[in-house]
Amino acid sequence: MSKKKKTIEELLEETLVSEEKQLYEIPENWIWLSLKNSLNSIQYGYTETSSLQAIGPKFLRITDIQNDKVDWSAVPYCKITEKEFAKYKLEDNDIVVARTGATTGKSYLIDKPPMSVFASYLIRLRCNDIMFPRFLWEFMKSPVYWKQITVVKKGSAQPGANAQILGNLSVPLPPLQEQKRITEKVEGLLGKIEEAKQLIEEAKETFELRRAAILDKAFRGELTKKWRQQNLSVDSAAQRLEMIKKERFQIAETKREVSEIIEMFDELNIVECINNNDWLYIKANMFCYNINCGGTPSKDISEEGEIPFLKVYNIVNNKVDFSYKPQYIPKEVHKSKLKKSMLRPNDVIMNIVGPPLKKIAIIPEEYSEMNMNQAIVRFRPIKYVLPKYLYYCLQYDETLRDVINKTRGVVGQSNISVSQSRNLVMPIPSIEEQAEIVSKLEEMIKREEIVLSLVSDEKNLDELKQSILSKAFRGELGTNDPSEESAIELLKEVLQEQVK
Repeated sequence: MSKKKKTIEELLEETLVSEEKQLYEIPENWIWLSLKNSLNSIQYGYTETSSLQAIGPKFLRITDIQNDKVDWSAVPYCKITEKEFAKYKLEDNDIVVARTGATTGKSYLIDKPPMSVFASYLIRLRCNDIMFPRFLWEFMKSPVYWKQITVVKKGSAQPGANAQILGNLSVPLPPLQEQKRITEKVEGLLGKIEEAKQLIEEAKETFELRRAAILDKAFRGELTKKWRQQNLSVDSAAQRLEMIKKERFQIAETKREVSEIIEMFDELNIVECINNNDWLYIKANMFCYNINCGGTPSKDISEEGEIPFLKVYNIVNNKVDFSYKPQYIPKEVHKSKLKKSMLRPNDVIMNIVGPPLKKIAIIPEEYSEMNMNQAIVRFRPIKYVLPKYLYYCLQYDETLRDVINKTRGVVGQSNISVSQSRNLVMPIPSIEEQAEIVSKLEEMIKREEIVLSLVSDEKNLDELKQSILSKAFRGELGTNDPSEESAIELLKEVLQEQVK
């Protein structure tokens, strides 16, 4: 006895999403249906058991898909039987979905592939006649898609993607022509957002180049050339050197440090260390308190405590950000084991372990005392050097160029030693000119930052992208034509084939 075929009404009831499970209101000529009913197939990929071949079908893996594109020339070949190839073959407009790893749930539209199959960690979706593939692909980027496949596990939200989860997705389905209009409008709008993001990246690169150019002018004396001509009464470089030398000996704490200072100043060539701007060029440890790095008393570090304990991740955009993963040490440890790395307001710090290097900050006034780990060094200038001047000088490319070039010459190394930090040579003009340089730098950099902030709000662009996708699948992009035949009529035509 043959099995009785279902009627159109029965098939519609199985295909359409019940009213109580519909996620939101949609236009009258749209319908809600389960994704599996708009697909010809949902297929897990092929498990490659032999070594990849030099010839045969291409074997598409998750790692071969980058930024919604596949470089087919880099995709390896695989050995597969004719029967298996027919089962796992990729065709134009197939959609593959990652079902594992960091990209779980992310979908990719296959565009004119060569002879190829797909790996087991992908799921292939092949649409039937009621679903425009590019419409489905855009839907799978939208918040309504991600909300349906994301579940909370062990306190965190994690996407999950398998044939059952994907097949049971509730999808809003407009008439076929409306699907195409939505797709075209969404792709156009998202394309403009991507263009805006590219412009933002270019603006950031331009900002960094302009900032570097401003620093270069500052520390070659160009920004204050006119100022020097109008202020000839400031101390000379030779006088400045004697004052710095006297002060440096007065603050030395140990006999060893005194010996090192004597050696540094004895080796100094007074003629070679003064340039045409009447600036001194001397080592950092000659105009700073002894330069030291911190330590890591692991047993004494906690999330609550008395003394803020800085790590490299607390240096963000050349500022101290202690709100991010703050850690503390007891005051007793601060004043004993880590006495040499105590920090106070206006100390300048720099990371010496990377990548990246050249993260520099000034300790803000809000913290009367801080300390730091071994990946950071402290520069505390004497009274003849302004902290802000030193802060900007360390950001100047030429200051660290030689040291960083040396680190690049050693495989696997991206560190600066304390000794190298002490021996950094920097230009020291009069303290009055230092103040003028800082003032001009801050004015110019602030102006650049204001311009950058006007164009670089990527967060708003991402929110706009999600808003566009949300509106698209609610019928709110202004493309819907209410007079068009309802999507349910198209669905009936497809189902009619099943009852013949």
